[in-house]
Amino acid sequence: MPQRESTKTKTKVTRPQKRITLPIEKERYNEIVDDCQSYRNWLDEMIIKHPELFPENISDGYVLHDDRSSVKLEDFRLRRICLKARDVMGKKQVFTIAPSAIMPYFVGMTDEIEKALFLRRFDVPFWALAYVFGRDDQYWYRLENHFGRYNLVQTTVKDPEKLPRHLLADEKVTWLNGEEVVIATTVGDDCVLGVSVALGIDTPNLTEAYQHFKDEALQLEPSYQPETVNTDGWEATQKAWHSLFSLIIIIECFLHAFIKIRGRGRHLKETFRQLSKKVWEVYHAVDANAFRSQIAELLPWAETNTTGYVLEAVRKLCSKVDRFALAYDYPGAHRTSNMLDRHMNLMDRWLFSSRFFHGHWSSSERSIRAWALLHNFGPYCPRASAMQPFSSPAHQLNGFIYHANWLHNLMISTSMSGIRR
Repeated sequence: MPQRESTKTKTKVTRPQKRITLPIEKERYNEIVDDCQSYRNWLDEMIIKHPELFPENISDGYVLHDDRSSVKLEDFRLRRICLKARDVMGKKQVFTIAPSAIMPYFVGMTDEIEKALFLRRFDVPFWALAYVFGRDDQYWYRLENHFGRYNLVQTTVKDPEKLPRHLLADEKVTWLNGEEVVIATTVGDDCVLGVSVALGIDTPNLTEAYQHFKDEALQLEPSYQPETVNTDGWEATQKAWHSLFSLIIIIECFLHAFIKIRGRGRHLKETFRQLSKKVWEVYHAVDANAFRSQIAELLPWAETNTTGYVLEAVRKLCSKVDRFALAYDYPGAHRTSNMLDRHMNLMDRWLFSSRFFHGHWSSSERSIRAWALLHNFGPYCPRASAMQPFSSPAHQLNGFIYHANWLHNLMISTSMSGIRR
C-alpha cells in the first residue's frame, strides 16, 4: 500500500447527546406520560435500577422541565427533565427522556424498523430494504449511519469492570474512493470495541486510528490499562499499541506463522500433513518449557524433510520462540487471532456488498462504527451454541440485557450516546 499523508478532516464522529433512552413498553409509556406523579415514580425506579443510563449527578435531583413532540409522530410525546446540579459552566442541564420504542429524531418506531436493520447484518442493500419496507434507500442509509455517532466502547460495555484486559488488533485492507485504506480493528471478549479508517499503514496513521478505542475506553475507566494485545508481525501495528499503552504486552499471533507455512507447503502433501501436525503439537504445549523444547525438535525435523520457502517459513516461526512463549505468562491472553478473524470475515462481506467506501472520510467512519454496533447487539443464530445462555455478543460480555428485542436493547444502551457524564 502506498504511503501518503493523512488527509482526514478533524471532525468529531462521536457526539454527546442529551437523550436518555429507557426500557418501557409503548402502551405503558402512553399511560403515564400525562400523569406527572406516575411518570416520576417510573423515572425514579429507572434511576435506581439502571444508574448507568443517567448522568452521574442525577442523584442531586431533577425537575420535570417540558415536553417535545413532532409532526412525524403526532401521537407520541417526549418529556424533558432539568437536573438540579449545574454543569461546569454553571448552565442548566436538560435531558430528553425517551422510551426505546421510538427512534431518535422521531424517524420511526423501533418495532417497525427492527427487521430492516436486522437484514442489514446479512448485507441486504438499502434499495432492497426500500423495496420491501418502503421509504427510500437514503432513509435507510441515514438511519444506519446515525448509529456511528454513538460511543462504541461505552455503548457496548456498560460496566467498567467488564472492559477486556486482553485484546486483539489487526487491520482490514479496503478502499475509500478507489484508494487503499485500512480499518484498524480492536476486539475484546468477542465484541468489536474499536474500528477506524486509517489512510495509511504507517505507525502515525495506525496510532491515530487505534486512538479512538483508547479514548473511549478511558472515558469509561480512566485508569484502564489492558494487559496484552494479540497482533500479527506488522511492526507499525505493534509500535502503535506501544505508543498508546506503554505497559501493554504484545502477543504475536501463532496462527499467522502457520498460515505462511501452509501457503508455501501445501504442494508437499504428506510432508505438509506431518509438518502441520508437528506445528500444532508445538502450539498445544502445556507450558513455556515444553513449548521451547518442542520448537527445538521441530527445526531439525524441518531441515531434514523440507527445503526452500517452506523451510524458511519454519525457521521464521522458530526464531520467534520467545515472542510466542510470552503468552504462557498471561493465561488470559489470546495466542491466535481466531476471535478477531471471525468478526473481520463478516466485516469483509459487508464491505464487499457496499462496494467499499465512497465520499468523505467521516461518513465512512460512521458507517463502519454503525456496522460494529449492529454486529455487537445483533442476535445470534438460534442454532449457535452461544445462543443457549446469551442472545448477542454484547449480552455475553455484559451478562444482562435491558430488553428482549435486540434493537430495543441497543437503543437503551445508546443512552446519552453511551457516554456517562
